[in-house]
Amino acid sequence: MRLLIVEDERRLALSLAKGLTAEGYAVDVVHDGLEGLHRAAESPYDLIVLDIMLPGMNGYRVCSTLRAAGNDVPILMLTAKDGEYDEAEGLDTGADDYLTKPFSYVVLVARVRALLRRRGQHGASPVLAVGPLRVDTAARRVTRDDDEIALTAKEFSVLEQLAVRAGEVVSKAEILEHVWDFAYEGDPNIVEVYVSALRRKLGAGLIRTVRGAGYRLEAPR
Repeated sequence: MRLLIVEDERRLALSLAKGLTAEGYAVDVVHDGLEGLHRAAESPYDLIVLDIMLPGMNGYRVCSTLRAAGNDVPILMLTAKDGEYDEAEGLDTGADDYLTKPFSYVVLVARVRALLRRRGQHGASPVLAVGPLRVDTAARRVTRDDDEIALTAKEFSVLEQLAVRAGEVVSKAEILEHVWDFAYEGDPNIVEVYVSALRRKLGAGLIRTVRGAGYRLEAPR
C-alpha cells in the first residue's frame, strides 16, 4: 500500500518513512503543504500522514481542499498542538484521525493499520486482478489460478507497485523509490533480482521488460 507523509520536520519525516517502509508500505515524503496537495491530487494513495503546521499551505487547508475535490483518502493528522479545539478543527476539515506530538511510533502504526482496515472494509476492493493473478493488498496474499504463491515482503511490494499500474510501464527508479528507502544508495540492479524472482514464482509472461523504460505487468495473451 502507498502512503504519503507530509511533514516539514525532516528528521521526523525520514524516521517515519524508514519505519513504515520496514513495515512493508511504499512511502513518499514531501515537506510542503502545496507539494503534498499536488502529490495527493495526482497520485493514488491509500493513506496520508499530514502535519498541520506546514509551509506553503497548512494541513487544515490541504485536507479541506482534498475533500472538496471528492478525494476520500484516509488522512491521519499530526500536530504539536493539543486541545479539543484543534482536534475538532482537524476532524471538521475531513481528517479521519488525529495524533498529537510527541507520540509513540507504535501508536502511529496502529492508527495507520486501523484506518487502512476501515478503508478496505468500506472502500474499493483491495484485490487487484491481472489475468489469472490476484493480488490482495490488504491480506498481502497472491494467487494465480486460485493457487496461493508465497512471496517475501519485498517481492510482494515490488509486485504491488506493478499491479496498481497494471498495463503501464513502471521504471526501475519508481520501484526503487516506492519499495526501498527513497534515499537508497545501493545497487539499483536489485530491482532486476526481485523481478527475476517474481517471474520464477508467478510464471512467464506476466512481467514484461520494456527495454530502456522499465517493467509492465499484463495478462498473458
